Amino acid sequence: MFKTFALRGRELPLDVYGPRGLVDLLGSLKRVVGRLTYEVRLVELEPGDVLERDGYRLATFGVSHGVSSLGWSLIEATRPGRFDVEGADALGVPNGPERGALQRGETVTLSDGRTITPDQVLGPPRAGRKVVITGDTAPAEEIVEAAWGADVLVTEATFSEEERERAEETRHQTAAQAAELARRAEVALLALTHLSSRYFGPEIAGEAREIFPETVVPRDFDVIEVPFPERGPPQLVKGGALHRPEPEPVSP
Repeated sequence: MFKTFALRGRELPLDVYGPRGLVDLLGSLKRVVGRLTYEVRLVELEPGDVLERDGYRLATFGVSHGVSSLGWSLIEATRPGRFDVEGADALGVPNGPERGALQRGETVTLSDGRTITPDQVLGPPRAGRKVVITGDTAPAEEIVEAAWGADVLVTEATFSEEERERAEETRHQTAAQAAELARRAEVALLALTHLSSRYFGPEIAGEAREIFPETVVPRDFDVIEVPFPERGPPQLVKGGALHRPEPEPVSP
């Protein structure tokens, strides 16, 4: 990836975030990567660190894999409540900028001098979406805490339950163990990844669904759509990436 960006003439700096050891790891790869056309800025994170972004945050949590690893929660900001059109009409709020300002949480003053506050026309705040990705890990309480109430939990199921001892030796999970975490965390959808090549997706999915029915095992080019909660549950779209329009080119 680093070399591809360089070959395409990238000039903007690239920030790379990861767990303890990231600096040493990529430092050892310098001779392989060679000279780049842009700056790579490395940031090592600890479990519990949070990266604030526009409209969402990325929260890290510890996982159990025998090496320094992090799980990630993408958590959208709380959204304003639904706009009460009839209530706004009754208060005499005209169509236009005033309604937009109220939806953004701003107080407005009408032409007759009356002040209208957002709580007069907005319903209760609505939660944003939450997606949690663990990477490789053995079962851990930190996952249940981080994934509590998530729309989607993406975690590994390297082995089936018959190989549970092997999973423990290698600090991985069985499908049943992953499903139990999802059940306890009360997530909406469990997506299992990192399956051993000895298994087929339906085999692993069947084991997990005995404990947590809302389980999928995505394949290459599948897409998981995550609508806002009021618009329905998340769902797997098989081959969804193959039917999407090509993205617009992005300049370096």
